[in-house]
Amino acid sequence: MRTGDQIVQDLPWRWSVQGKIFLIGGLGYMFDAWDVALNGFLTPLVGAEFGLSPGQKGLVATANLIGMAVGAVVWGTVADRIGRKRAFSVTLLVFALFSVLGALSPNVEVFLALRFLAGVGLGGCVPVDYAIVSEFSPRRHRGRVLSAMDGWWPVGTTLAAVTATLLVPVSGNWRWMLVLMILPALLLFWIRRGVPESPLYLVRKGREAEARAVIDELVRRTGAPAEPYSIPPAVVEDTRGGAVTAAFDQLRRVWAFNPRITAVAWSLFISVMLVYYAALSWMPSILRAQGFGEIAAFASTALMNALGIVGVAVAVLLVEKVGRKRIVAVAGPLAALSLVVFSLLLGSPTGAVIAIGAFGMLALVVIPVMYAYVSELYPTELRASGFGWASSSSRAVTGFAPLVFGSLLWPVLGLPLTFAVLGGLVVAAVVFMMLGAPETRGRELDRIAEPVKPMAPATTTQVP
Repeated sequence: MRTGDQIVQDLPWRWSVQGKIFLIGGLGYMFDAWDVALNGFLTPLVGAEFGLSPGQKGLVATANLIGMAVGAVVWGTVADRIGRKRAFSVTLLVFALFSVLGALSPNVEVFLALRFLAGVGLGGCVPVDYAIVSEFSPRRHRGRVLSAMDGWWPVGTTLAAVTATLLVPVSGNWRWMLVLMILPALLLFWIRRGVPESPLYLVRKGREAEARAVIDELVRRTGAPAEPYSIPPAVVEDTRGGAVTAAFDQLRRVWAFNPRITAVAWSLFISVMLVYYAALSWMPSILRAQGFGEIAAFASTALMNALGIVGVAVAVLLVEKVGRKRIVAVAGPLAALSLVVFSLLLGSPTGAVIAIGAFGMLALVVIPVMYAYVSELYPTELRASGFGWASSSSRAVTGFAPLVFGSLLWPVLGLPLTFAVLGGLVVAAVVFMMLGAPETRGRELDRIAEPVKPMAPATTTQVP
């Protein structure tokens, strides 16, 4: 007899069922992208209004990204401890509240604090959204679905770029850039309240009655033939302790599960996202320093983001045919190489813009596949935490990238050497992945990477 989680992963795909979860989850991810991309446009505008030095301008993106690092850990832990559904709804509400307050900031200190807090709310969207979408998706479609999730990223970054470009002539434009995100975020918060809890989460927690109710409804709505199934015993875990204790306990369990897998996940996230966020946060400023007008610089960045949609489409088409590891291994280094080429062609505006477009496309080939890959490597009870800590590690490192990039790397090393060094980190992470982690294509969740040893905590409590 098959188990309930196997039933869910073998259901037929229906847009009215799993597709609805994909759309709602993806829209939250879109706001993450919108907010991160907005840092690049806020940096010169906020810097001009508050008279910031080049080094201080880097704090605009750093405050937001560090907040997202904290949020990824906090909300990933919440999602694994008390459920995907609650975290799924609240993250956007926290983001919207502090974004609207940020638009009213009277000085740079208040602005940075509120951007940090908005980041805490939004930082949970990626690990929580990927966890819940992956757990509703049939395994034969899961790679394409999770890669397609990243299609929302270039939508969000393009919306940020287009609205920023249109608002350039408006007085107090950076404040309106923040306000424009809030109403749709609140609407999505309301819609998310109707999303059911993840059936795989309910199964692993031993909440049999709730799990059966969700699974039976999924079977009915997808038109799959009904069959008997079993609900396995709950996973044994210690759920005592406060939020901070819980977060670091999840970190311990993530590393104890399989240190090599976690090291691969962190190295991929840190290296790839370091390249991406450095470019995203500073591209308008780089172009303006090379003589592009403000509107031209913003529009060129918008083109980079828009071409990411093509990159996601390529990822979706190839991920189940080629496999996760091969795509990451090829597209990651090529994306970094395109930035080196861009920096060498800055004297030729046309060539530089073409290189920017190539980077935008290649980056959005590797990132969605990487996200899908890492979310599949962990078991259900660690999926949001494992992804969240990997995301947080990259946010923590890349959070300081705008500050270090603007005050040290760019002025001292120059752009070509800076992007070459960052690209070398990507190559090293890719080699480590090829040697140290399994391919996940076509395999059942919870049956991909084996734990190094049983994950029973020092003091265990059986989940009722």
